[in-house]
Amino acid sequence: MSTVQGANVVVTGAGGGIGAALARRFVAEGARVAVNDIDPGRTKAIADEIGALAVPGDASAVVEEARDALGGTVDIYCANAGLASPGDGFAGEDVWAAAWDVNVMAHVRAARTLLPHWLERGSGRFVSTVSAAGLLTMIGAAPYSVTKHGALAFAEWLSLTYRHRGLKVHAICPQGVRTDMLTAAGSAGELVLAPSAIEPEDVADALFAGIEADRFLILPHPEVAGFHQARAAEPDRWLAGMNHLQQKWEEAGE
Repeated sequence: MSTVQGANVVVTGAGGGIGAALARRFVAEGARVAVNDIDPGRTKAIADEIGALAVPGDASAVVEEARDALGGTVDIYCANAGLASPGDGFAGEDVWAAAWDVNVMAHVRAARTLLPHWLERGSGRFVSTVSAAGLLTMIGAAPYSVTKHGALAFAEWLSLTYRHRGLKVHAICPQGVRTDMLTAAGSAGELVLAPSAIEPEDVADALFAGIEADRFLILPHPEVAGFHQARAAEPDRWLAGMNHLQQKWEEAGE
């Protein structure tokens, strides 16, 4: 893909799952990639496997180091690192704070660092891995659902504010993907996400199709578009349906 070939790319949360799949695909398309994960061992393993640069550490503070590793320029930034944070609305303050920091503020910090150069040169691409939970919601996961809504809102704000100045923004919103995060979702994930779960490589395919078509919203599960429309058109009916799932989940746990 000419858009990607030769580009300097950063992928956070790339030690496995969607992040690793994105990093592999970018390298295969001719990009120079810096992979990031909080686990140094996983970061190095993926970097060595695909011929990328390893930049381990907290995704909230990795942008400048990754940019230096790539020679001073980042063309595409994939804010992929995420925290599952299962729990209801009364989860502890520490759970909410961690989810907010990883799922939202890491994106804000990255954009804050990258935007001045992107706006000066008139081009840049920001990819946010949001999840369908950011478009809809997810039972049994209040911190995750709420912060993913925040991630989507921030991606939308970036796009509407800077698209006329050359910034391209993509928000990836998959449902279940066969990763460690799906396992961490427990019985709620088994009920809602597992039946239609896809592979991380399918998410990478969807992103590259979206880049080629210049689409903001990337839906690896096409049916999510219908769910989103139903939610907007008849919110009470949609909430009643989700509450039915909640009751089913509670009954299964008894």
